[in-house]
This record gives sequence, structure tokens and C-alpha cells, in this order.
Amino acid sequence: MPLIRVAETDSDILRCLPVLVELRPHLAEETFLSTIRQMQTNGYHLVMLEADGHIAAVAGYRFSEHLARGKFVYVDDLVTTSSARRKGYGKQLLDWLMRMTESAGGKELHLDSGIQRTEAHAFYEAQKMVFSSRHYSLKLSGT
Repeated sequence: MPLIRVAETDSDILRCLPVLVELRPHLAEETFLSTIRQMQTNGYHLVMLEADGHIAAVAGYRFSEHLARGKFVYVDDLVTTSSARRKGYGKQLLDWLMRMTESAGGKELHLDSGIQRTEAHAFYEAQKMVFSSRHYSLKLSGT
């Protein structure tokens, strides 16, 4: 039976890296832990699904509150390792995130997904998530 829990120890956080690299290939082992610890000071949470002794899926999320949405959870990262896809782990992790959001008084769960991730889009839509807005970005010259 898969176990879902928040990655709190350095060891747990580092165990999430190989899974997150599948979604975020730019991540570097030498800076990963310090990056996560810094993000945690700003409200980021890392949760992992462990199956058969291995981390099979990972999600990073944060609480936020907007005038338009009230209190909600924004999912920064949601990924199942390629070797564990189609086993229901992504759904289990998303269900956990929805229950956690509701129990904390959140009204909505949000995430962005790159336009090239068509398989992920099909998964989200199968979970009854709707394509509700467009997200625009602009890289600034000073970064």
C-alpha cells in the first residue's frame, strides 16, 4: 500500500530529487536541498508517495489567498516517475492534495501545466479539473 507523507527530513527531501528531475531537469543535486529549504521559508511544502520502498510520485504545493479565489492551494510541482506511471499514484497524490486543501479550509486547488504536456492535461481532465484560464509569463532582462 503506497504511503503519502510530507518530506520533512533532509533525507526525505533528497529522495524526491530523482522524481522531480523528470519534471524539472535543470535541478542540480548540489543546490537542491538548500533550494527546497529556502522555498519552505516561503510556504512551500513537498509531499511524496512511497511505494515498494521507492518514491514514485512527488508534489510541491503552497497555500495562497486571492480576492478572486479566497484561500486555495497552488500545486507548483506534480510528477510521477516514468517507471511508475499508470499505476494510480498520480491520482492518489492529487486526491491527497484535494483532501488536505479542504481540511485546511481551502476552496480550490490550482496548477499550471506546460502546453506541451498533453498526457498530463488528459490526466487532469480525467480528474474533473477544468482548463479555466491562461497563464502568461515574461522573462525579465535582469534575471
